[in-house]
Amino acid sequence: MAPRERSTGSDAPDRTVRVVPKHHALVRLTHWANVPLLTGLIASGLAIYWAAPVFQHAPHPPTYTRDDLADLGVWAARTLHDRGGDPRHWIYDHLSLGVHELAEALRLHWALAYLFMANGALYVVGLAAGGGWRALLPRRSDAREALAMLRFYAGVVPMRALRRPWPHPAVRSKYNALQRAAYFAMPIFGALVVLSGWAMHKPVQLGWLERTFVSYNGARVVHFVCMIVLGSFVVPHVVLVVADGWDTFRSMIVGWSARLKEDAHE
Repeated sequence: MAPRERSTGSDAPDRTVRVVPKHHALVRLTHWANVPLLTGLIASGLAIYWAAPVFQHAPHPPTYTRDDLADLGVWAARTLHDRGGDPRHWIYDHLSLGVHELAEALRLHWALAYLFMANGALYVVGLAAGGGWRALLPRRSDAREALAMLRFYAGVVPMRALRRPWPHPAVRSKYNALQRAAYFAMPIFGALVVLSGWAMHKPVQLGWLERTFVSYNGARVVHFVCMIVLGSFVVPHVVLVVADGWDTFRSMIVGWSARLKEDAHE
């Protein structure tokens, strides 16, 4: 899709919008497919984790458990005054397939894992085909631009509430510095979650991979941390997209971006 220009309808002649391609179709498809895939992987993964927690402590007399997540569930149940079910299972009952579902969780987890890996491969193909990988590479100006974006995001809501102007910092590339840092990191965490998953699944056949993570439990810790990072990325990602404006959201659906000519992406 070649860049094209169209008028904004304003009487000012310099308010010309430049429509440019932004996201390859495969990037958009895999972006949205990640939402249900990650949801299913986290739900089934937590059900698997329940059978053999990696984060444990000495037995806790009040809860009779060694599982840190069970303790967190007890705290959540008490804080929310939820008296339904065993409070030690609150996390697993609300965020996973539930307790005592190990066999079903394993089958679902690996079915979704293969789809997740295929989805990741298609994402890489889309980045290569559309040239989007260039926009993900770190730049020398990122630290300065990241501070400007942090200031913008911190003030955009209160300034809109006060109905005061709060101009968006100039962005001369596809992503601002904060977006670029996050989007550069997510594929790395995605690769780590896949590699640590295989190290856990085939510790004998893939002993060299297990040793990359120091030990079997080392792979489990990396796998769990990556799950937390990938899962928790969704909320700030949505918030920043909303703060950045309609054009950012629309471009991930239709593939093109409409910017004022002087602010067009380079």
